[in-house]
Amino acid sequence: MDTRTGITLVTRLAIQRLTFLRAAEKRRLAAALSGGVDFASLGFSGLELIAGRLLRTRSWNPAAVLEAARHDEELLASRDIRLVLEEDPEYPPLLREIHDPPWALFMRGARLDHAMPAIAIVGTRSATGLGEGVARDFASRSSLAGLPVVSGLARGIDAAAHRGALAAKRRNPGAAPTIAVLPVGIDSVYPPSNRGLAGAILESGGCLVSEYPPGDTALTFRFPERNRVIAGIARGTLVVEAPAGSGALITSAHALDAGRDVFVARALLGGPMNAGADRLATEGALALGEAGELLADWGLGSPAAESPGSRDEGFASRRFAEDDFLAAALRSELGLDLATRTMSIDTPPLATADEMDGPGRSGGALRG
Repeated sequence: MDTRTGITLVTRLAIQRLTFLRAAEKRRLAAALSGGVDFASLGFSGLELIAGRLLRTRSWNPAAVLEAARHDEELLASRDIRLVLEEDPEYPPLLREIHDPPWALFMRGARLDHAMPAIAIVGTRSATGLGEGVARDFASRSSLAGLPVVSGLARGIDAAAHRGALAAKRRNPGAAPTIAVLPVGIDSVYPPSNRGLAGAILESGGCLVSEYPPGDTALTFRFPERNRVIAGIARGTLVVEAPAGSGALITSAHALDAGRDVFVARALLGGPMNAGADRLATEGALALGEAGELLADWGLGSPAAESPGSRDEGFASRRFAEDDFLAAALRSELGLDLATRTMSIDTPPLATADEMDGPGRSGGALRG
């Protein structure tokens, strides 16, 4: 029994499985169950009464939901996954401040330290080489300065940001971790080609985060939902490279709605894939030339040097030379590198929609 909510872990997992409920409705349901309402005997009309609206769902079978939640409990225990409620100390404090914070999050990997503010680094999946280089360098230098790097594990800019933070951890184990927010169940990775990268994040002391229970696939509406969590965790969002209509602009909109900082990369302004970020700049987003400018803006000083005598040449011109281990761990399309040897990897049921990376594809599941 959870002393804070008065309900068991299985019941909390059952609530989290009700993805058709809004976060506030999950809170009301948890309160009702804590007050003595029995989940197993709760009728659909009673659920609608608690939610305060008519609900759209194909069926309501509380016994089946509880059975799935029992399987979730076993999976969480076997893979060291945590269900973190909004009132838990581990729950990102800035995320509580957004308009619609998740009632709970699934977290896998290291427990987050919220002593330093996080920076979200996002952008297009169809990134240019310059865009990926900017994202890597900015993330690496931010991580070396102690700022956790948050992104969405997508192809392109997101993946480059995670890799930059991992490169910093390889050079200085005291560097801040990287946090990947998933649009699929916590047991999976989307896109599947980034399974190796997800494994490296876990191995490095980073964290995977998802609102969605095990087995949930990549549905279209989950990407904007995921983006609000990325923006909500971070004090600011850097849009590195984003054409008009990019999902990164949804992340920046969530950041603005929450009163957070929004930045763009100066080096990409006017570029062929950057109309969306260019518009943000005209609307007042601060253009950054290198990570030190972010630290100065936040009053945090300068990033730590990688090694004696190293110079900050600006992230547009500087590229890290990754060693063989890092290249293997981060670039493997199969996810069978050293970073994931402690995990077996398979694929869950196919998604019915995705992030325009190919219809019918879902995340590669992480086991271990």
